[in-house]
Amino acid sequence: MTEMTLIAASGTALPPVRVNRHLIGGAWRDSAEQSERVSPSHGVVVSRSALGTEVEARAAIAAARAAFDDGRWSGLPARARAAVLLKVADLIEANVEPFALIETLESGKPITQSRGEVGGAADLWRHAAALARTIEGDSFNGLGADILATVLKEPVGVVSIITPWNFPFWILSQKLPFALAAGCTCVVKPSEMTPSTTAMLGALLAEAGMPAGVVNIVLGYGDPVGNVMTADPGVDMVSFTGSTAVGRLIGRGASDTLKKVALELGGKNPQVIFPDADLDSAADAVVFGVYFNVGQCCNSGSRIILHEDIAADFIARITDLSRHVTFGDPLDPQTQVGAIVTPEHGARIDGYVQAAAAAGAQVVLGGGPLVVPGLGAQFYRPTIVTGVTPDMAIAREEVFGPVLTVLTFRTLDEALALCNDSDYGLSAGVWSENVHTCLAFARGVQAGTVWTNTWMDGFPEVTFGGMKQSGQGREVGRYGLEEFLEIKSVVMRIGRTRANWVKTR
Repeated sequence: MTEMTLIAASGTALPPVRVNRHLIGGAWRDSAEQSERVSPSHGVVVSRSALGTEVEARAAIAAARAAFDDGRWSGLPARARAAVLLKVADLIEANVEPFALIETLESGKPITQSRGEVGGAADLWRHAAALARTIEGDSFNGLGADILATVLKEPVGVVSIITPWNFPFWILSQKLPFALAAGCTCVVKPSEMTPSTTAMLGALLAEAGMPAGVVNIVLGYGDPVGNVMTADPGVDMVSFTGSTAVGRLIGRGASDTLKKVALELGGKNPQVIFPDADLDSAADAVVFGVYFNVGQCCNSGSRIILHEDIAADFIARITDLSRHVTFGDPLDPQTQVGAIVTPEHGARIDGYVQAAAAAGAQVVLGGGPLVVPGLGAQFYRPTIVTGVTPDMAIAREEVFGPVLTVLTFRTLDEALALCNDSDYGLSAGVWSENVHTCLAFARGVQAGTVWTNTWMDGFPEVTFGGMKQSGQGREVGRYGLEEFLEIKSVVMRIGRTRANWVKTR
């Protein structure tokens, strides 16, 4: 096919099937049953994992509870916790290649992307280590000569961490080191589709000196493992990343015990391009934003909103660039876009495209499954859909695939209205050389992150999270650390200065 750049199977030798077990109370445990992960790109079993039940989930929670209550981690000086986190970061960097290889085989993403995510995750651990030593409260000495009050920040307790399949190691590293920096203990459940890097991290934690029971890993499905981790009264907080639909279930499951919940959910993220923008840079960023991780990304720039004066030219630019993006074997370092996570998800993506076409939209590029020679059909073509109206499902719902929708506008107010006419509010972007336009957009758009003249730049210092149905709470940075802290006020009276309330005579 001439409308895209395709990389066939490279013939790279595959490693032996990896076997994963639970980590509970510092011990590796099997289960009576196992689940298998078939590589979406290569069609072979790449890992077998213990399949957890309610028994393993409750045992892990009990181990985390005991570890928190006896202070083996929360009672350490912050410098001691930071030292362990720094050792973990060093070990991650020393093991990038095996982590990246199994993540590529389980998820279907390109090996260069996996290497970048794993190596970059070490920086998240280092920043969390630095923040561990900055936890501080407040003091109030102006309440009178006989009163001193302080506000303390303490670890929230036992945290359930539930992570998705699309960025399994990166998203875990946006949560776990910050919870540990705060002094919490944790139970982690990775997606059953991408469990290996989480299990591998368990070994690195022990090597770095993490006390037994502080981090526990339970493998398996959301039902029953995730359900127990959400509802069990021994858990003080749940941190979840995934779909908005599952996020609602997490919130309901946690409601009976009124535990703290942090949710990082879906997005339908717009990029608005004004006529005075650097159109070459904008086009490249748009193409990156929609095809990165095959579009299986909560921050995917899945809808662009173009000024009418440049719409035709810009569509031509991104169509041409899309043809040069390399799709194919994720084990080939030249590949930029890999496989769709499951055949069922591929069919769901295609359903959105076909429904839009039936409703009158134009598929100007791609649409439909893609067969990669030597690997099969669990891939999807780079797709651009124009003539989209705001009421179409493809313009409103999270497609989670390499599909870009195009809308147009005339004024800033119209562009903001299109951006904000959404259930989601995760991220948004604006392209203009006019700083006033960029600032007005940033203030008016309803999104947790706003990028101006760039897309998807992220840093451990800069917090991340969404508005509306994109979630609640924040991750990474100082605000991400504070999600795992509880506030306690301490009021102290100096001397016997309090007048008796009860008068005996």
